[in-house]
Amino acid sequence: MVVVTGREPDSRRPDGAMSSSDAEDDFLEPATPTATQAGHALPLLPQEFPEVVPLNIGGAHFTTRLSTLRRYEDTMLAAMFSGRHYIPTDAEGRYFIDRDGAHFGDVLNFLRSGDLPPRERVRAVYKEAQYYAIGPLLEQLENMQPLKGEKVRQAFLGLMPYYKDHLERIVEIARLRAVQRKARFAKLKVCVFKEEMPITPYECPLLSSLRFERSESDGQLFEHHCEVDVSFGPWEAVADVYDLLHCLVTDLSAQGLTVDHQCIGVCDKHLINHYYCKRPIYEFKITWWKKMSLKSERRGIHVDQSELLCKKGCGYYGNPAWQGFCSKCWREEYHKARQKQIQEDWELAERLQREEEEAFASSQSSQGAQSLTFSKFEEKKTNEKTRKVTTVKKFFSASSRVGSKKAEIQEPKAPSPSINRQTSIETDRVSKEFIEFLKTFHKTGQEIYKQTKLFLESMHYKRDLSIEEQSECTQDFYQNVAERMQTRGKVPPERVEKIMDQIEKYIMTRLYKYVFCPETTDDEKKDLAIQKRIRALHWVTPQMLCVPVNEEIPEVSDMVVKAITDIIEMDSKRVPRDKLACITKCSKHIFNAIKITKNEPASADDFLPTLIYIVLKGNPPRLQSNIQYITRFCNPSRLMTGEDGYYFTNLCCAVAFIEKLDAQSLNLSQEDFDRYMSGQTSPRKQESENWSPDACLGVKQMYKNLDLLSQLNERQERIMNEAKKLEKDLIDWTDGIAKEVQDIVEKYPLEIRPPNQSLASIDSENVENDKLPPPLQPQVYAG
Repeated sequence: MVVVTGREPDSRRPDGAMSSSDAEDDFLEPATPTATQAGHALPLLPQEFPEVVPLNIGGAHFTTRLSTLRRYEDTMLAAMFSGRHYIPTDAEGRYFIDRDGAHFGDVLNFLRSGDLPPRERVRAVYKEAQYYAIGPLLEQLENMQPLKGEKVRQAFLGLMPYYKDHLERIVEIARLRAVQRKARFAKLKVCVFKEEMPITPYECPLLSSLRFERSESDGQLFEHHCEVDVSFGPWEAVADVYDLLHCLVTDLSAQGLTVDHQCIGVCDKHLINHYYCKRPIYEFKITWWKKMSLKSERRGIHVDQSELLCKKGCGYYGNPAWQGFCSKCWREEYHKARQKQIQEDWELAERLQREEEEAFASSQSSQGAQSLTFSKFEEKKTNEKTRKVTTVKKFFSASSRVGSKKAEIQEPKAPSPSINRQTSIETDRVSKEFIEFLKTFHKTGQEIYKQTKLFLESMHYKRDLSIEEQSECTQDFYQNVAERMQTRGKVPPERVEKIMDQIEKYIMTRLYKYVFCPETTDDEKKDLAIQKRIRALHWVTPQMLCVPVNEEIPEVSDMVVKAITDIIEMDSKRVPRDKLACITKCSKHIFNAIKITKNEPASADDFLPTLIYIVLKGNPPRLQSNIQYITRFCNPSRLMTGEDGYYFTNLCCAVAFIEKLDAQSLNLSQEDFDRYMSGQTSPRKQESENWSPDACLGVKQMYKNLDLLSQLNERQERIMNEAKKLEKDLIDWTDGIAKEVQDIVEKYPLEIRPPNQSLASIDSENVENDKLPPPLQPQVYAG
C-alpha cells in the first residue's frame, strides 16, 4: 500500500530531515493527492468506505464488514480503513493491499470470531499479524505451538555465549572444505560441554547437576581448548548437551542443509595431576545437496490431508470407491446421472414409438384400402410394438427399480425361506440383543423394529438386483430411518447414532451371507489380484518405504504384531462397523509404535507408509471384498466423519498405492525392481556382525541362507548368460564357415566327370560287333 502525502519538509532542519514523530504524523494524516500526482482525478479525503468492503489482497479476493476490519483500534487495518488514508482500488472496485493473501483468511477469521489457525499455519499467520499489527492475535499465537516452544528455545540459546557466531562458523568451515575437496558434503569436529571444568573420579558428586567451586587460580589451570573446529559451552541452564545438539541440527536444517552427527569420543588431554579433559566430541556431517530430493524419496507415499477429503469440498472424507466423493455427494452425483440416463432412455423410447407410428401411417396412406386380414395383422403388429415400448419405459423408470414401500407392503409375498429358516447362533443372539435394545424406546422402538423387518423381507425379493442397487436400497433405508427418528420421534442425535449402529448390526448380520462378495461381482477376482500383488512384494523393506518403526524394540515389535492381527481379524467380522473397529485398532497400534520409536507423536506422513508396510506384511484375506463391503453397506455417517472414516480412507489409499507401486516409488532402478519382482534376487539383508547378542540363532541362519541363495542365483544367472553367449558364438561360427565354403565354390566351380572305362569294355560301344559271327568254341575229341 502506498500512502501519498502532501506535507513539505521542514526547512528548519538541515537537508529537509524529519523527526520520527513527524513521519508518524504524515502516515496517520496524509494529504489528498492531486490529479497531477496520481495521473488522474482521485476522490478527496477523508475516504468513505461501504458497510460491506470488497478486498483484493495480492490477487486473493475477500469480502467482509467494515466493522470487522475496525474491530481493534490499534491495528494497521483499522488505521487503513479509518478514512484518513487513500487506498487504491483495482479494476473491479476492490480495495487493493499489496500483500500475499494466502493467509489473510486466517487473520480475517480471527477478527470475525476469534478463531485461531491450525498448528501448521501458525508461523505464517504470525508474520501476517505482525505486518497488520494485530496485538491480540500476536499474543494468542505466541502461546501456541510451535511459537511457544520456539520462545523457550530462544531463551535457552540466549544463555549460550556466541551461539550465532559459532553457528555461522560451522557453515563457513563446511562450505570451504566442500569447495576445496569438491565434495557434496564436509565433516567437522564440534565440542559440546556443559561443565566449565572437568571433574576427576575422586571428586564425582552424587548429583550430576552439582558443581564444585574452585578459586580463580585453580580455574586458570583448567583453561584448555580442545582440538576441534568449534566449541560450545559452558552454559548455566537445566538443558543438557542433547538439547543443544538438537538446536544445532534444527537451525542448520532451517538453512536448507542436511545434518548428521555422532559422538566420536572424548578429549583425553592431560591437564594437571589426575585431571583430564573429558569433553565429548561430535562429528558433524553437513551435506550441501542430496542425490535425491526429499520429494522423490517420499514419492507416492506422502498424501496431503486435503486429498483425503471429498473432492466436492463439502468437508467430509472421500472414498476411492466413490471416485473421491463422500457418501452424500456420491449419491447426489449418482442420482443426477441416473435421472439423466432415465430421461434419455425415455426420450429414445418415445422417439422410436413416434417413428413407428409415422411409418405405419405412411404405409396406410400409400397402399390404400387393404384386406381385413392384413389390417388385423398390422394392428396386431402395432400393438406388439406399443407393448414393447411401454415395457422399455417401465424398465427405465425410477419406480421400477426401487418401488415405494407401500407397493412393497401390498404386494403379495410368499413366506421368505431365508427368514423362516433355522437361524444360526450368532444371528439369534444379535436378534435378541436388538429386541432388548429397542424395548427401552417403547413406541419408537416398535416402529423401528417393524420397519427393519419390512426392509429385510423386501431385500429377500431384491436378490436378483445388482449389488450396487442393493447397496443403494440399504443406504436409502439408513437415511429414511434416521430422518424419521429426528423429525417424528424427536430423538437426540447422539441416541440416533447408537440406534443406527444397532440397526446396522442387526440387518447386516442377517444379510451378510448374500451381500458379501457376491458371485455377480468381480470382488473375488480383485482379492486374488491384490493377494498375488502383495506376495510378489514380499521383499519390500521398511527402509524402502521410509517407515519410522524400529522393530528391534520389543514394545514396537509387539505393536506391529497386534496391528497385523487386527487387520487380519477384519475378515472374521460380519458387521461393517466391527470391520471398521478392527481398522481403527490397527491404526492406533501403528501410531503407538511410531511414538515409541521416535519418542514423539506420530504425524500423518509417518502413518501412511507404516500402514502400507503393515498391509504388505500381513496380506489380509479378502482385502478388496472387505473394503467394498464396508463402502456399500456401512452407515455413511461413520465413513464421512470421525476417526473411523479417517483410518478407512487411509487404508483405501494404502491399497491403491500398493496396486500402483513401481520402482520410482521405492527409489530403485527399474532393473533392480524387475529382478526383485521376478524373484531372481532379493535386497541384501542385515549383516551378521550387526545382530544383537540376544538375536535368535534360527533367524541368523535363515538370513545367511537367504544371502547364500541370493549369491547362488546371481552365479546361476551369470552362468546362464555365458552359456547363451557361447551358444550364439557357435552358431555364428558355423554360419561363417558355411558361408566361406559357399563363396569358394562359387568362385572356383568344379566339373564332375564319370570315371574312365576299363580296357575289357573298349568295344562295348561298337554297334557293328553285333553282326560278327560268334567266336570259335573249342571242340573236345575223344580218342
